[in-house]
Amino acid sequence: MNLSDTFRRCKPLIVYICSGDPSPDQTVEIAERVIRAGADVLELGLPHSDPIADGPVIQAASQRAIASGMNTDLYFDTASRIEGVPKVFMGYYNMVYRRGLERFVSDCSASGICGMIVPDLPMEESGPLREVASRHGIDLINMIAPNTPDERIREIVSLSSGFVYLVARAGVTGARADLQESTKHLIDRVPPVIPRAVGFGVSRPEHAAELIRAGADGVIVGSACVDLIGRNELDQLEDLIRRMKRAMTEVRVKSTPAIQRS
Repeated sequence: MNLSDTFRRCKPLIVYICSGDPSPDQTVEIAERVIRAGADVLELGLPHSDPIADGPVIQAASQRAIASGMNTDLYFDTASRIEGVPKVFMGYYNMVYRRGLERFVSDCSASGICGMIVPDLPMEESGPLREVASRHGIDLINMIAPNTPDERIREIVSLSSGFVYLVARAGVTGARADLQESTKHLIDRVPPVIPRAVGFGVSRPEHAAELIRAGADGVIVGSACVDLIGRNELDQLEDLIRRMKRAMTEVRVKSTPAIQRS
C-alpha cells in the first residue's frame, strides 16, 4: 500500500499522531481507532526533546511519549504493529542522521513506512537521504510554506515524491479557528503535477471541506487530534475524524459531474 495509489483512489485525510503518547501500546490502539474512523494515511511522529516545527500541543505529546520510554527502536516496533493504511514518518533529521541513513530508511521499509517528512532538512541538503529513500521505494515528502518563492516551489516539486506538504500558515503546528486566504493562494501556486496536501492549523470539518474546495488533493490534521489524545477523549477523536472525512467526501461528490446514463 503506497501513497500514490491512495491519492489516485481518493482525496485522503492524513492524520498525525505522536508515537508513544501516552504509551507505545496505546499508540497502536489509537491508530486502529483513527483508521476505523476514516483516516486514509497515518503520519507517525517520532518524538523529539527539542522540536522545531511543533507547537505546544505536539511538544507536550512528545514529552509524554519520551517519558513513556519511546525511542527510535521502539518507534519502528510500534509502527510495524499498525496496519491498514499507508504510514509516513514525521521527525527531525538529527535522529535520522544519528542512526545512519541506510539503517533508518531500511527500518522504515521493514516496519511498513512508505514515506518520510523531515521538516528541518532543506532541499539543498536532501540529496543523500533522497537517494537512499528512492532505493528503498520510500517517498521523501517536502514542505512548501506560504513565503516560498515560485522558483523554489518548482524546484521542491521536482524533487518530491508521494505528495508535497503545503504549510497552511507561517509558524508552528497548532489548531486554528479559521483558514487564511494565503493558504488558498498557496494551493494555486503549486503546480498540480504531484498531489498537494495541506496541514498546520487544520482542526475542523469545515476547514477540510474548504481546502478540498480550494483545490487541495489531501488534508492533514494533527494538533486537534493530539489534543484529544492528551485529554483521553478518544470517542471525540473518532467523531472528529469521521466528520472531517465526511466533509471532504461530500465536497468531492458535489464537484463531480453526474454520469450520463443511456
